[in-house]
Amino acid sequence: MMSSMRLLWKNRLIALKVWIAMTEKIYEALQRASSLLEKKGLEPHTAQMLMEFITKKSRATLFSDVREPLTEKQHQDFWAKATELLEGKPVQYVIGEESFYGYTFKVDDNVLIPRPETEELVYGALERGRKMFPNKSIAVADIGTGSGAIAVSFKKEWPESHVTATDISEGALEIARHNAVMNDADIDFRQGDMTAPIAQRKWDIVLSNPPYIAHAEAEMMSGTVLDHEPHSALFAKEEGLYFYRKLAEDLPPLMNNPFLIAVEIGYLQGPAVHKLFQDAFPTAYVETVQDINGKDRIIFCKTCE
Repeated sequence: MMSSMRLLWKNRLIALKVWIAMTEKIYEALQRASSLLEKKGLEPHTAQMLMEFITKKSRATLFSDVREPLTEKQHQDFWAKATELLEGKPVQYVIGEESFYGYTFKVDDNVLIPRPETEELVYGALERGRKMFPNKSIAVADIGTGSGAIAVSFKKEWPESHVTATDISEGALEIARHNAVMNDADIDFRQGDMTAPIAQRKWDIVLSNPPYIAHAEAEMMSGTVLDHEPHSALFAKEEGLYFYRKLAEDLPPLMNNPFLIAVEIGYLQGPAVHKLFQDAFPTAYVETVQDINGKDRIIFCKTCE
């Protein structure tokens, strides 16, 4: 008798779950997931990003269709991935992609998630490069390419350029190669540390978003970043300045004349990185550029006009 009752309740529970899966509307799932995320101190808006991915709807379409019920598969997929969000995993890793400069990139825990601030580096390099190298097929190197976001975006926006992208991590290069194929970008990928893979020739433009967070800053960082993104792509010795010093030391003999170098920096590193490049290129024009939030974000070093 007891066994029959347990089986009955089990079947009822299964039926209830199926009924919920078949009747839960988009807005109901969004509200529930957002509330759970907020209670855990996580970003509630990531539930919307996840829902857009699961339903294959744009933001505008999603809001016009919020009263649509989720299919059983959509319901299962949404809540399986929402569980990962609730564990603190970045939404970009959960869905496996991120948008950058209008292109879509695959991302996983081998690479950093591309940030909007880095789009400003690509934009600024394209703007300056086109003025410096009009109607010229140029040689471009992206050092520490990660997901390939900088290299691929630059190549797509300047198809005549010859782009080489390097990284010390084979796992990162595997993702970058995938992204180049996915975005139909012809890029030469090379594995190695810093300038070693590009030391055999000279370059017109060098781009880099190297690791620049000081180890002492780890305790102030979000757990979502610290627990999931690759530390080798985040942290640098010498209070975050190690890779800038190496670039400033190694690049002078590798640059053509004219040349352009663009590096992303931490918002407190402007004066220090500016000095490193000015000392390395005494006759060059070194410029510190702020991002959309008014923080020092990019150093441009180029031949004086």
